[in-house]
Amino acid sequence: MSYLNGQTGYREDLLNTRSVVKMGSYAVIEPDGIVKNAIPGYENCDVTILGSPSMGASFADYLITVHENGGNPSFGGEGLESFIYVVEGSITVKNEDEEATLTEGGYIYSPAGNTIAIKHAGTGDATLFAYKRRYVAVDGYSAHTVVANINDTPWMPYEGMENCHSKDFLPAAGDFGFDMNMHLLKFKLGGSHGYIETHIQQHGMYFLQGKAMYRIGDDWIPLKKGDYVFMDCYCPQACYGVGKEEDLIYIYSKDCNRDVQL
Repeated sequence: MSYLNGQTGYREDLLNTRSVVKMGSYAVIEPDGIVKNAIPGYENCDVTILGSPSMGASFADYLITVHENGGNPSFGGEGLESFIYVVEGSITVKNEDEEATLTEGGYIYSPAGNTIAIKHAGTGDATLFAYKRRYVAVDGYSAHTVVANINDTPWMPYEGMENCHSKDFLPAAGDFGFDMNMHLLKFKLGGSHGYIETHIQQHGMYFLQGKAMYRIGDDWIPLKKGDYVFMDCYCPQACYGVGKEEDLIYIYSKDCNRDVQL
């Protein structure tokens, strides 16, 4: 069965999808048709693996619905850094350094090997966007736990543009202990990137609000809330915010602060 819409049995219309996978370039995964993954450690959770090394990513992205009494006692692993963002609902999180209750917009970054215990909190389901990656260490630097709520961080103009704004989740811009960062990017209707980017860093992106026409690789692709995108190294990319009312907002990861490994 599909994960988000509970579709079972035959459909009256022809089977169709907006999902596109081009190995070595990008993948677009729409909500309709993504499936649950049975994974040890998760209790009363619906889990979908969105991005993974199987598609060329250096990380894994998850969409997790935590039901009442649900959770995972150990998200992460030896040598793995991890990140959890609350899209909706409420959870409690705990690692070796911090314990907190996270509501919508709340997040935790946990450094390599410091796993996160997740438990349902409050009422109703909690929806999480989660990430883990093998940490790339550099002598003399180390990352640290970060717990906060992104709603408390002000929007900043993105590269000086007033119709495009961003937020950083982690202090990676001034700390080489971090080898990745998470960001929110917001485009007002008609807003766009200033240029088509082409860079070595990979992205995993989950669309939280609005609609976009996104240039990915050689294609212009319509995207909207609930879609997931993986972009591989050197994949050309840029977008316009489109639609009638809502601004476009998405969360995305980006590796940083490290030299090429030869």
